[in-house]
Parts: sequence; structure tokens; C-alpha cells
Amino acid sequence: MTGEKSERVAVGAVIVDEEGRAFVHRRAYDRALFPGGWDIPGGHVEGEETPLEALAREVYEETGWRLARVVADLGESIWIGDDGVRRREFDYLIEVEGDLTSPRLEHPKHIEYDWIDADDLDRLLENPTPDETLVRDVVARGISEAVRRRSTP
Repeated sequence: MTGEKSERVAVGAVIVDEEGRAFVHRRAYDRALFPGGWDIPGGHVEGEETPLEALAREVYEETGWRLARVVADLGESIWIGDDGVRRREFDYLIEVEGDLTSPRLEHPKHIEYDWIDADDLDRLLENPTPDETLVRDVVARGISEAVRRRSTP
């Protein structure tokens, strides 16, 4: 069909620390997609990459941490960005190698970071994302899954 943009595949990572808090970072205010919004590490699958290869690359580019293992599949979301492109996003709860107290942000694309717990989830709605709750909902699933796994013998 004329004028339609093709679908892009994207990945996202929820990283939860020992205190049950999830890592989030703020997108710069001049970004084309979701300027100033809180986000999780991730991005588009490029070329011949598999989703997990893209996940490892994006996590390293955006935090300096290395993907150690995928803990859980957090599901799939379909969303359309304000650029009109439809995206199929696969999100994962992961563990990383590296110092969680000092991520290496991908400046100038990301301007700050924080660790949030289940009580802080609505903070992720400061600058809305695709359906206004996508990032919050993925982070909530990640925190819940991490807590569940830690409490299960």
C-alpha cells in the first residue's frame, strides 16, 4: 500500500537491582521519539541481528553493562510512534555484568537515570510514551517477575 511505513522490530530490557528497583533513563528533550520521556534500555533490531543480539548491543550502548542472561520474557507490545512507524517490541527481564551504581549513559541521547521501585511507577508517565503507559507497564511486569523469582525457592 502506498504511503505505509513498514513495521520495525524493537527490544527492551528491564534490569532490576538487589533492592527490587528497575533501571530507567530519560531520553533527551531533542529526541525525535518520546522527547524527555523515561525509558528502559533497548532499541531497534538492525540488519541481520536477532532480537537477543540487538538487546545485548543496545544494553551495552546505553549503559556500558554487558548482558549476562535473560531471566524472563516479559511479552510483546505493538505500538506506533509519533513518526507513524508501527513497532513490534519484545521485552525481557535481564541480568547484566557491570557496576550497577555507575551506568555509562549514551550522551546526548540519554540525559539522566534513576532506579525506581513499584511505588514509583507513575513517575514514568511524566512525558507520555506510545500509549502513555507502555514503559510503566513493562517495568511493572519486570519488577513483579524479579520479586516473584527471588521469593520462590
